[in-house]
Amino acid sequence: MRAETKCASEILLPVTDYDLAATLDSGQVFRWRPDGGGWVGVIGRNRVRLTQEREGILAQSDVPVEQWDWLRTFLQTDVELERILGTFPGDDPMNRAVAACRGLRVLRQEPWECLASFILSATKQIVQIRQIVSRLCEGFGDRLAAEPQKSSIANDLLYSFPAAERIAGLTEADLRNCRMGFRAPNLLAAARQIAAGTLELERLRGLPYGEAQAELMTLRGVGAKIADCVLLFAYGFDSAFPVDVWVERALRTLYFPRRRVSEKHLRRFAATHFGPHAGYAQQYLFHFVRTKPRKDEN
Repeated sequence: MRAETKCASEILLPVTDYDLAATLDSGQVFRWRPDGGGWVGVIGRNRVRLTQEREGILAQSDVPVEQWDWLRTFLQTDVELERILGTFPGDDPMNRAVAACRGLRVLRQEPWECLASFILSATKQIVQIRQIVSRLCEGFGDRLAAEPQKSSIANDLLYSFPAAERIAGLTEADLRNCRMGFRAPNLLAAARQIAAGTLELERLRGLPYGEAQAELMTLRGVGAKIADCVLLFAYGFDSAFPVDVWVERALRTLYFPRRRVSEKHLRRFAATHFGPHAGYAQQYLFHFVRTKPRKDEN
């Protein structure tokens, strides 16, 4: 087994019950690409290649790394998945989702990148969000010092995600050139508020869920769904339950088939049915209904 050594360019993170592909391809993040049996992506200013192995996850960096805590935090390899799954309701839809997606984890992302990415997600499919984020990074991110070990790597993965301060200095036209449409003024306004200190993202970590959600929703273009995505994926508020079209479809088809249920009723059901790790349950339902054959919905 590869042990962690000072300034190593690779490490094996021991972990069981972890589905790397499902986790990176479940709509939480948008800067990861499958590559030769592994996945390549950028975390902060670190470009890494991750490969699922029997003993855990092999991480390989373009440059030597002194410590890998940032990767453990991002991947949430220390989380006891069995304990979280044990809090889910034992109903048939939830059991089917867990069986189909076993090993899926909720990642822990950097708040600004997560917020900006989900502002750009409004009314877009995952493949389209990836394209917009790719153009944004390639156009305005910082070039990463290390060259990739493989020349086939996507161009946008040569750059970091642009900081709020960088985007705050751009124009709406600059952002629209990334083909983000009406999302451009929303992203620009959020970046300028954060760069000016009007909203302090780090302060949200110490707030109760409701207050943190309300703070995020003061940003232009950020409603309950985007705020909940950020709180779940960047801050670890496991009670956050983002409801988009896929989750609404999951709730309606799996829990209320052939019944007319209002959106208000769905949200009340979601807030009370799924337990203390409702956000985790949401991610299993989301990935399940998005990837399973439609004929199995009923």
